[in-house]
Amino acid sequence: MENKTLIACPTCGTKTPWSTENKDRPFCSARCKLIDLGEWASESYSIPQQSSEEDEIFSDDLVANPNKSFL
Repeated sequence: MENKTLIACPTCGTKTPWSTENKDRPFCSARCKLIDLGEWASESYSIPQQSSEEDEIFSDDLVANPNKSFL
């Protein structure tokens, strides 16, 4: 008898096996995987980061000179 580890789908919470046979892991289905992708694309999800002093300096430059190319 093979013990399969079950995990909760991050989108809907359905218990799903964690195995190489589940091509959608950690999700239970392609639908849940696409829902999650849509949340990232719409920026509902984000990875928090601390802004640095350098970020603040450059953002001030962009506000002061919106048409200037900084490349």
